Amino acid sequence: MPADYYETLGVSRDASKDEIRKAYRRLARKYHPDRNPDDPSAEDKFKEVREAHDVLKDEQKRAAYDRFGHAGVNGMGGGGAGAGHAGFGDINDIFGDIFGDIFGGGGRRRQQRSRRGQDIRYTLELDLEEAVAGVEKEIRMPTLGECESCDGSGSKSGKLSVCSTCGGQGQVRMQQGFFSVQQTCPACHGSGRSIQDPCGDCNGSGQVRETRTLQVKIPAGVDTGDRIRLSGEGAAGAQGGLAGDLYVDVQVRPHPLFQRDGDDLYCEVPITITTAALGGQLKVPTLDGSVKLKIPAETQSGKLFRLRGKGVQSVRSRSAGDLLCRVAVETPVNLTRQQKELLEQLQETMGEQSDQNPQSTGWTDKVKSFFDRMGF
Repeated sequence: MPADYYETLGVSRDASKDEIRKAYRRLARKYHPDRNPDDPSAEDKFKEVREAHDVLKDEQKRAAYDRFGHAGVNGMGGGGAGAGHAGFGDINDIFGDIFGDIFGGGGRRRQQRSRRGQDIRYTLELDLEEAVAGVEKEIRMPTLGECESCDGSGSKSGKLSVCSTCGGQGQVRMQQGFFSVQQTCPACHGSGRSIQDPCGDCNGSGQVRETRTLQVKIPAGVDTGDRIRLSGEGAAGAQGGLAGDLYVDVQVRPHPLFQRDGDDLYCEVPITITTAALGGQLKVPTLDGSVKLKIPAETQSGKLFRLRGKGVQSVRSRSAGDLLCRVAVETPVNLTRQQKELLEQLQETMGEQSDQNPQSTGWTDKVKSFFDRMGF
């Protein structure tokens, strides 16, 4: 005759669910086959403990057992061979119960869960000015929305039934000989629920295709590669499940004047030969308007001038970068005859002095050093 389930767990007949669970965890660890490899009887004890717990943790099974004994649960999957607890098929589930309870995991305490909607990625192109200052943009995107006819439940009546395949657990066990594999229920896809009267508008999915319009606030200082997450703005979940998230990927368009490097901006400023030689002032653009840039005399092409705080305000640290202006000395074109004659006179007055210019001197020294190394 099978042992009394209360005696197997060592609890009284009026024990609470928590007392039964604690007794089960203690005995399951004690008799687990992996912890008793040299004791063949441990596996039998392990099965008895598990069988007793499966019955007493369920209110209906426990009530039937209290009234009719083992005969009351033989047809309910609670004990004996009909319970489906054979060999090591439940070892992984035992570990799930024990460690799930200890560390807060689910174990076999599964909850019915609907399928979460998919996340959506959207690439948003911005002008540099918009990215730097921040902007609110309207976007339109195709997505899966919640069916209004059934409020996303997928059921015409709004009622969902317990899945007959998994009994509402959301998972089924496939056992073959010595091994047992647990997988998502193919009938309800893990939700634990089934629909008897599917909604005609969404065919029971709770989702319909739609084009959604959203207002997205872009913070100041974003750059290409930044991603903005909008929780719950993705595709609707199946059968009332949570919606996914929307990820907005920022792409900043090339700018005709500025190139961005982090929080700094670069700008190339053309200047005339006379300005470079004699010095002067230039009006240069910034994102806040124009400013005057002083060019000292004898400025060489490629010289970099830094305007502090005229770059981009960082979206993370809120500190501002700099604007770096690189001057490019332009050679005059379409000269008149008089202008050419003046340049020729300048060249004559400079004589050998032209070979003493900074770039010419440096280049001449490098050429000489190169010829010496090569033996020319």
